[in-house]
Amino acid sequence: MDLSQPLAYRVRPKTLDEFVGQEEVIGKDKILYKTIKADRLSSIILFGPPGCGKTSLAKVISQTTKCKFVKLNAVTAGTADIKNAIADAKNLLLNPTGRCILFIDEIHRFNKLQQDVLLPYVEDGTVILIGATTENPYFEVNKALISRSMVIKLNPLQKQDVFKILKNALISEDGLGTYNVNISDETLEKIADVAGGDVRTALNGLEVAVLTTPIDEKGIINITDEIAKNCVTQRKAIFDKNGDSHYDNISAFIKSMRGSDPDATIFYLARAINGGEDPVFLARRIVLAASEDVGLANPNALVVATSAMQAVAMIGMPEAKIILSEAATYVALSKKSNATYLGINRAIDDVQNKDTGEIPMHIRNAPVEGMSTLGYGEGYKYPHDYPMHQVEQQYLPDKMLGTKYFIKDETIGDI
Repeated sequence: MDLSQPLAYRVRPKTLDEFVGQEEVIGKDKILYKTIKADRLSSIILFGPPGCGKTSLAKVISQTTKCKFVKLNAVTAGTADIKNAIADAKNLLLNPTGRCILFIDEIHRFNKLQQDVLLPYVEDGTVILIGATTENPYFEVNKALISRSMVIKLNPLQKQDVFKILKNALISEDGLGTYNVNISDETLEKIADVAGGDVRTALNGLEVAVLTTPIDEKGIINITDEIAKNCVTQRKAIFDKNGDSHYDNISAFIKSMRGSDPDATIFYLARAINGGEDPVFLARRIVLAASEDVGLANPNALVVATSAMQAVAMIGMPEAKIILSEAATYVALSKKSNATYLGINRAIDDVQNKDTGEIPMHIRNAPVEGMSTLGYGEGYKYPHDYPMHQVEQQYLPDKMLGTKYFIKDETIGDI
């Protein structure tokens, strides 16, 4: 093993038994484990955050399969590389099976044309595709490829799994076994915790700590909590404001406000802010929640949310986070009613899909002299001329009489 290569590369598992974590996907009783063991793998798409084991799993497959294994990276490879790999696979002189396992890292970087080139060969079995992506493949990968592949979601590794990998790296000859390192389990656990399920981040941090810490007079490299803290890059919450996690996080933020959970609301707001989300976009979500979910149960929520949006635009970050937190928490703690939201949706559905009739003549406008002789406005009762400024008269068209759009619920008080 070339020790100049990164630690995360050197200690990648070579067999299924060495693979740590993802038991829900690659456990011994799971279909993926059995198909890899039996060398009967079909096309799969692996997706999950960085450092969760996508490439490591592909390497394990490359070590266990009898098929020709080809690795491409979608960032640097093009259509010609795909065609060359397929041509080599179909060359029975070089490859008697006539098939290959084609691992494409970052497959979401391939455009539609490049993905289409793969399709007929995946369909006829020439290519067993293993695609790896950090993006949701249902958004980024050709639907025809998706339909011919098993989509497998990998999650960030558990803290105990990252800890186990770090321990193994310290004793492995391919890892840091040639160094005399003194580091406590507690410090390793802190590295695993800060990495947030990203094994690559944890291993890179450990390697930097070992390589940059002076050896003491006894020939020992002592890694303290402080050294580890300075060497491990603090991992941001998994968040890509242009990707799938953006939609997941904003959905969780809105649902937490709707669900009246202020703690979850603030948590998802913090993730969005930490991930670089546009504060005005967040403010608009709060305004919408104030109207859709709080509504007439607390009309002041819309006033607070709208004021917050204006204040955020004027103040900017980082102080705008305080305004966002106040408005979002106010919406979360408010009583909820979606009566007006449901009402307008019902009405729009009727307008678009029904013959709703004509507006009654007595409530039509007669701005031009002579229109009243045609019945425009004739018989209209001006409510302010009556007790309590109300009067019974028909407002809905004849065909819509009796239709109820606004259905008051128990959280709406007197307006």
